[in-house]
Amino acid sequence: MTEQEIRFCTTSDGVSIAYGISGEGPPLVHVTGWSSHLEFSRTMPGFEHSMFNLLAQRHRFVRYDGRGFGLSDRGTKDFSIDHKVRDLEAVVDSLQLDQFAIIGISEGGPTAMTYSHRHPERVTKLVLTGTFAKVVLPTDEAELAEFRVMMMAFQVGWEKGTPEYRQLWGARFVPDGSPEIVAWFNEMGRQACDGATMMAGMNAVIDIDVTQIAPEIRVPTLVVHAHGDRAVPFERGRELASLIPGARFVPVEGNNHIPLPGDPQTMRMVQVIEEFLGVGAPATPPAAVSGGGLVTILFTDMEGSTALTQRVGDDRAQDHVRQHNTIVREALKAHSGNEIKHTGDGIM
Repeated sequence: MTEQEIRFCTTSDGVSIAYGISGEGPPLVHVTGWSSHLEFSRTMPGFEHSMFNLLAQRHRFVRYDGRGFGLSDRGTKDFSIDHKVRDLEAVVDSLQLDQFAIIGISEGGPTAMTYSHRHPERVTKLVLTGTFAKVVLPTDEAELAEFRVMMMAFQVGWEKGTPEYRQLWGARFVPDGSPEIVAWFNEMGRQACDGATMMAGMNAVIDIDVTQIAPEIRVPTLVVHAHGDRAVPFERGRELASLIPGARFVPVEGNNHIPLPGDPQTMRMVQVIEEFLGVGAPATPPAAVSGGGLVTILFTDMEGSTALTQRVGDDRAQDHVRQHNTIVREALKAHSGNEIKHTGDGIM
């Protein structure tokens, strides 16, 4: 896993912003999205096989916590695009980056687009994943009611020690995540900020609209979107790509808004991004063996896991899953193997 150096800078309006630098190579700046925490994010199970760590293998990869989140100044409630661009400007100016590529993920996409529109001479290439030009609220009454319930979770239970309220969002962001990944996501939200900040941030997201500037972007652009993304529907990504002149649109298979470590969706996204950026060879999936030769793929499955849960209850069943995971992962480590995917009751 690449090491991360954390530094601080100050925006034009006096906010302290924390940013992290990993890896070596051409600069690639990740524009922060929904919420973030530079330190806690690296505790994601399997982080060494995450998209962030893989991109840091060939780039000077820069991430930052936006105002109000993570290690940056807390307490702010203004999350307009203009303020978010100030955060990004402070980071790249502090690093004295004359030219660099940008990757905007989720909510970070509109900020990345706005910066690229304002400073086209500094942005070499623009990568947009799982993002949008404008939020489209549900019109169906049932879906709208569900959305209101999810927004209420910020006020009612975001800071609770138990994760049931944050789990409402986890089900959309990492629907295929293992129990360990889901637990990490739930705690990540609590570590990143308080409920009032999250509420203010989400209200600002609802107001985002960059449909007017998108057709004026002149930076080479790649748009990648997962077919089954439940947080930002696939149609939003297709629409975004149609707005930016000459943008390349690459659909990928998968349901997760946050790419899971080692998942085929993640590996495909990294491959496409690296090819677009033109730096080195595409990232090699963890299970691949350089130089050719025999590759053994092991797939485990806990037979009767559903019946086991019904018989002993969810808590005890999850204990069995954790024991299974520990045994398999220790065996993989002993034989220099790599975990590609966790299916919930099995490992590949």
